[in-house]
Amino acid sequence: MSDFTHLHVHSHYSLLDGLPKIDELVNYAAQQGMDAVALTDHGVLYGAVEFYKKAKDKGIKPIIGCELYEAYERMGQKRPNIDDQRYHLLTLVKNEQGYQNLVKLVTEAHLKGFYYKPRVDEYLLQEHGEGLIGMSACVQGKIPQLILEGNLEQAEKTARNYKDIFDEFYLELEHHPNLEEQQKVNKKIKELSKELDLPLIATNDVHYLKEKDSEAQDILMMINTNADRDDPQRLTMKKDDFSFRSEQRMKEDFGDVPQAIENTQKLKEACNFDLDLETTRLPQFEVPDEKTADEYLRELCLEGVEQRYGEKTDPVMKRLNRELSVIEDLNFASYFLIVQDFVNWAKKHHIVVGPGRGSAGGSLVSYLLNITDINPLKYNLIFERFLNPGRAKVSFPDIDLDFTDRRRDEVIEYVADKYGQDKVAQIITFGTMAARGVIRDVGRVLGYSYDYCDKIAKMIPMQMSLDETLEEIQEFKELYQQDEKAEKLINLGKKLEGVAR
Repeated sequence: MSDFTHLHVHSHYSLLDGLPKIDELVNYAAQQGMDAVALTDHGVLYGAVEFYKKAKDKGIKPIIGCELYEAYERMGQKRPNIDDQRYHLLTLVKNEQGYQNLVKLVTEAHLKGFYYKPRVDEYLLQEHGEGLIGMSACVQGKIPQLILEGNLEQAEKTARNYKDIFDEFYLELEHHPNLEEQQKVNKKIKELSKELDLPLIATNDVHYLKEKDSEAQDILMMINTNADRDDPQRLTMKKDDFSFRSEQRMKEDFGDVPQAIENTQKLKEACNFDLDLETTRLPQFEVPDEKTADEYLRELCLEGVEQRYGEKTDPVMKRLNRELSVIEDLNFASYFLIVQDFVNWAKKHHIVVGPGRGSAGGSLVSYLLNITDINPLKYNLIFERFLNPGRAKVSFPDIDLDFTDRRRDEVIEYVADKYGQDKVAQIITFGTMAARGVIRDVGRVLGYSYDYCDKIAKMIPMQMSLDETLEEIQEFKELYQQDEKAEKLINLGKKLEGVAR
């Protein structure tokens, strides 16, 4: 069992400057013998679910958090050259209430506080601080910035406010001896801890896993900011080490304040949140005449038989009964009713809907409900590819729908109006650095000629990773082995490949 836990950690979902992918982070924590780790990306919870699942799979306790951006004054203010200044504030989820509050904070920050970054303010924090543990963050935190300004009275007041807002509040120490500002902050943070009886916590503001990854992380920042490597004013973290340091190294770095290490364990024990990923939560679909969802679904399907086939033939009814039996056993009737409702609404209002895509085309029920326009009996499509009760774990039905771009918003608005804005959400997808693109991007930052990088990039087959290319493409492998520039380019590319951008 580890005696230290990293509680200030960024993944590649900190889109500007975080390098580790979730798999890499969790695996490295396990290799280091750590039994818990936090994820605290800048302003977002993009990686929370993936992190939670993968950490659990590794037997590591996941601590979900976020390094919030706090507005200079009020989150609604957007004054040029004033409100582009903001502070960092670390928050960790202690329990279910804390998770709900953190989700609220991040949501409000994006919807109401966005100005260059998603921002909260102390007023919003006061409403949603329950169940959260706060930490004063890096030198960009409000308390550290007030210390650097020499405004110690306001720094004390802010610390007291945070103590009142959160279930617990810690003053954060980081060991970065090459950063003069950090040394000044650490000195005053220790004094504040004694004056205000606030506990200290040791972190390393992790942005990459190993010290040798610092160059790759620096290149990532240059790619994302389109910066010139020779620009002395560019954003960089190369001045010190922001790696996932070992427990032993952290104990050495904070030998003068061992309680800052011990407190990471107290905080770890205080965070006990289980993310429920098993419970199905569907909006209530109102069925007429006090019918059950299963009864109404059968009724609509029988109407669909008349419309699609004209008569109830044995093959149709046998297949229908089998599908309805599976849907009833899995308690998925409401889902089909919800989907058919908004699809048929769209068609009634002359909004173009695709004929069906993916495994849902194998469902007779979907065809009879007018969700798809593909006859699964005619084309011998298999229902079990869509919904198979024989699987060890049956996942929720996945019906891919296509609506015309020009009127898709009308369908979303209809669903939100019917079930409530709080029952409807849209998902996000992330672009990631693919093998060919990452070679060109890294090469540009390194100052290599475009022709040189383009030639190497074109050796990589489409959809093939850099590792796969090294194994299968002899020309690429020989270049890697014989050309030092190419070796450096490819090695750096391998570290950035797959990173979100």
